[in-house]
Amino acid sequence: MNNVTPMYTFVLRDDNSSVYAEVSKILIATGKWKRLKKDNPRFNLMLGERNRLPFGRLGHEPGLMQLVNYYRGADKLCRKASLVKLIKTSPELKDSCNWFPESYIIYPTNLNTPVAPATNGISHLKNNPKTDEREVFLASYNTKKENGEGTVWIAKSSAGAKGAGILISHDATQLLEFIDNQGQVHVIQKYLERPLLLEPGHRKFDIRSWVLVDHQYNIYLYREGVLRTSSEPYNSSDLQDMTSHLTNHCIQKEHSQNYGRYEEGNEMFFDEFRQYLLSVHNVTMETSILPQIKQIIRSCLMCIEPAISTKHLSYQSFQLFGFDFMLDENFKVWLIEINGAPACAQKLYPELCQGIVDVAISTVFSLNADALSSSPPFSTSPSLSSSSCSSPKLRAPQQFGPFIKL
Repeated sequence: MNNVTPMYTFVLRDDNSSVYAEVSKILIATGKWKRLKKDNPRFNLMLGERNRLPFGRLGHEPGLMQLVNYYRGADKLCRKASLVKLIKTSPELKDSCNWFPESYIIYPTNLNTPVAPATNGISHLKNNPKTDEREVFLASYNTKKENGEGTVWIAKSSAGAKGAGILISHDATQLLEFIDNQGQVHVIQKYLERPLLLEPGHRKFDIRSWVLVDHQYNIYLYREGVLRTSSEPYNSSDLQDMTSHLTNHCIQKEHSQNYGRYEEGNEMFFDEFRQYLLSVHNVTMETSILPQIKQIIRSCLMCIEPAISTKHLSYQSFQLFGFDFMLDENFKVWLIEINGAPACAQKLYPELCQGIVDVAISTVFSLNADALSSSPPFSTSPSLSSSSCSSPKLRAPQQFGPFIKL
């Protein structure tokens, strides 16, 4: 009996994604995948553009299994205002005050968005599609000021990226006026005033972790992560110097004369950070930092599973997420934001993208006998999720290529 080589087809509709350009190359190199023109509907796999996906038309081609590289509805996590609303209104995330900075959704006054009362804000947030939380914010701001607690807050555009639309200030009126002048929804968040700093240089950093969710809603953490570092010393008394406070590459590269002085491209990878934590602070990343990161990732993703899972739809999804964290001086991990179409550090592309192919694509469209999953494509075996998305029990980690299954 002759073995017929399977031939699968895909379309690449996002010309700007370096991740999926690399995935595309890997697929073609297997000899088992053929790339079709963008508008051909007879594909097995769509590597689409995040904000322009034809979800309603997927899964209707006779005889074709179709897989797409985004989950419909994942923006609940990936837009700053939506994430704040999700976290504040989900009973399962009631422990989020331990890992998500106090945050408020603020709409510019000219949009005439209903304003939540200072005393019963969460109820208003739950029951209205849009809520301006400025009164709730002002109540909290004034209480903190009276109690002598930290009064630095950061305003961030909900849809902004690369450090745009940001103001850090002690002054509540200045923050609200800034948002009114910007003309779009923002989040005001309590600023982490005592971050863990890198030496030499007394510098801020944040941590990017990549997370892959497959078609069965299994959650995988990429084993490598990167610290995006500042080139300038952290100075809590000067809130105007963005290079001291924001670690975004574009801000550091454009505005800091010290860009690249401490780390090439202002990036430190996990191996170096592990050694740094151990030698400077006698802290082990595996026992102190990573368990917190894994717990936050699981809590957020499992909370939206009922709303976005495709396990019982006529098409299937997978998605790569970028989770951004900060550490405070007590080694506590704080979630800052979640990116639904993350870029990747240059040197990690080959391994990360091969991992996406092996874990998220080849498990659906088998390319070889030792495919990572022995279950049939689109099987309805139970995933790791449970009906509750509160703290799941810790399991022994399973390695899948460069990913750890959570």
